[in-house]
Amino acid sequence: MAKTILITGSTSGIGLGMAKAFAALGYNVAFNGLEPNGAEIAQQVADEFKIDHIFSPANMLKPEEIRAFAAETIQKFGAVDVLVNNAGIQFVAPIDEFPEEKWDAIIAINLTAAFHLTKAVWPSMKAKKFCRIINIASAHGLVASEFKSAYVAAKHGIVGLTKTLALEGAEFGITANAICPGYVHTPIIDNQVADQMKAHNMSR
Repeated sequence: MAKTILITGSTSGIGLGMAKAFAALGYNVAFNGLEPNGAEIAQQVADEFKIDHIFSPANMLKPEEIRAFAAETIQKFGAVDVLVNNAGIQFVAPIDEFPEEKWDAIIAINLTAAFHLTKAVWPSMKAKKFCRIINIASAHGLVASEFKSAYVAAKHGIVGLTKTLALEGAEFGITANAICPGYVHTPIIDNQVADQMKAHNMSR
């Protein structure tokens, strides 16, 4: 029986790359993304690799949508064998110019969403006694950069959450690991270049 992987932010960037890699291994994929053509992207991957899938436009800012996404996946496939908390956003500005709403959104999407989704799938993972959680952190989960206070805080938080999940999951055969990549050419990087330049100019 095919295993199932749920990946947030999986219709672009790193998430889409992971979805394709697991689809190539025969996994069912629960896709998620906010791109207008997200459902079509998911369908294309499913058709290419001949796997079963679902697509959810769940907004990682909204816990009720996160829980519904988890429930839909478990209802269709029975369980989530691998969970990848990948969705993320970025904003760059000096601390004294950092918009509070941007701070709240970055913490919510990059950190709090992972908590809600992990909590939602945890009971089914405990029942299977052999599941995997992969949290996409960042080099910024280990070191800081100026002008990225919210992102650095969220990614440090993801690393801490991962360590806690690894301890709590050990007796149930659930492993938890954080991946901390450096710069990868994805839309999140493209979108911050102008802001990074602006922040450097503002700080002078």
